[in-house]
Amino acid sequence: MTRRRVVITGIGVVAPGGVGTKEFWNLISEGRTATRALSLFDASAYRSRVAAEVDFHPERLGLRAAEIRRMDRAAQFAVVSTGEAVSDSGLDLSAMDPHRIAVTIGSAVGSTIGLENEYRVVSDDGRLNLVDHNYAPRELYNYFVPSSFATEVAWSTGAQGPGTVVSTGCTSGIDAVGHAVELIREGTADVVITGATDAPISPITVACFDAIKATTVHNDDPEHASRPYDRTRNGFVLGEGAAGLVLEEYDSARRRGAHIYAEIVGYASRSNAYHMTGLRPDGEEMAEAIKVALDEGKLAPSDIDYVNAHGSGTKQNDRHETAAFKRSLGEHAYRVPVSSIKSMIGHSLGAIGSIEIAASALAIEYDVVPPTANLHDQDPELDLDYVPLVAREQKTDVVLSVGSGFGGFQSAIVLAAPERAVA
Repeated sequence: MTRRRVVITGIGVVAPGGVGTKEFWNLISEGRTATRALSLFDASAYRSRVAAEVDFHPERLGLRAAEIRRMDRAAQFAVVSTGEAVSDSGLDLSAMDPHRIAVTIGSAVGSTIGLENEYRVVSDDGRLNLVDHNYAPRELYNYFVPSSFATEVAWSTGAQGPGTVVSTGCTSGIDAVGHAVELIREGTADVVITGATDAPISPITVACFDAIKATTVHNDDPEHASRPYDRTRNGFVLGEGAAGLVLEEYDSARRRGAHIYAEIVGYASRSNAYHMTGLRPDGEEMAEAIKVALDEGKLAPSDIDYVNAHGSGTKQNDRHETAAFKRSLGEHAYRVPVSSIKSMIGHSLGAIGSIEIAASALAIEYDVVPPTANLHDQDPELDLDYVPLVAREQKTDVVLSVGSGFGGFQSAIVLAAPERAVA
């Protein structure tokens, strides 16, 4: 039986530096950064005081007061980004069988801001050992269960097919899309509204990353604090945001004349069963995920035109994935451009995988490889082409995007221009 092909026909982005796909693409293709001094709360007592924040005004983006009260910031990101993606796709969802429309959303930390804010209220800023439930809002349960993200997106779009939240740490955004692809391939759904969201910039999250020294201390230069592959890097910049994607079965999209950004031709995930936060230097698990994703797409390493890397800006990660690229792509690893958009929009944990898939699809759309910003002094231990500072115009038909997450999760997804995939 012929496998159903899956394509991206709609993209929506909520990211630092601008809300909307156009604003997002302009930022990363121009090599501009959206990292700055953390402002969502008083961070003066923290080790790392830099963040990539979204200038987000939900009421200006069409959310009603009741929705804003009900939804955590991350849920609002999800509804806005998927709403843009549906509009971009040109689909009239109301004319479709709602049971054939699925929702799959990724998130690493769920409603962090909502939970932390409400705990402060019911505990009187931590003074009460026994919290006072009388001060808890009705919406607190929505914050407690990340499944509410899928519910909110389903409500806003009318989808009544399978609803899922995927939470695999920092690979959630790739894994949610990978799950969405399988729903269409197996025939469970014809359209999947997918993507990922996280709004983790809160005192508890910043404190957790401070404790393990994973985030940068370039507090004196926030704009250039995220420095993947640079000799002076010393940790990642915490970010926030979301990306929404509309996935469709290829033949259906073609029949209705949809604009197709890219086909998703391969996906795989592996785990290292090694360490909660540590990575083995040989990159074996990521390399295996890459190989399986390429095999699924019937592609050779030499077919890859661009690698959208995890590129978090920690020395451990940059070495790990560089080794993985060499292990999986062989000599082609030295020829293919590799870059990290986290250098510009920070690391939004579970959301970043879907944001990077959006960037990969747009790289195919415009034949442009986004740069790695702030890469002025490349670490001599890292010897690949990391596209420093300036975007590169080149034919970009096949893009590999990878992610790495705490717990040992390693995921890879491959996108191709539809005409390239057919050939």
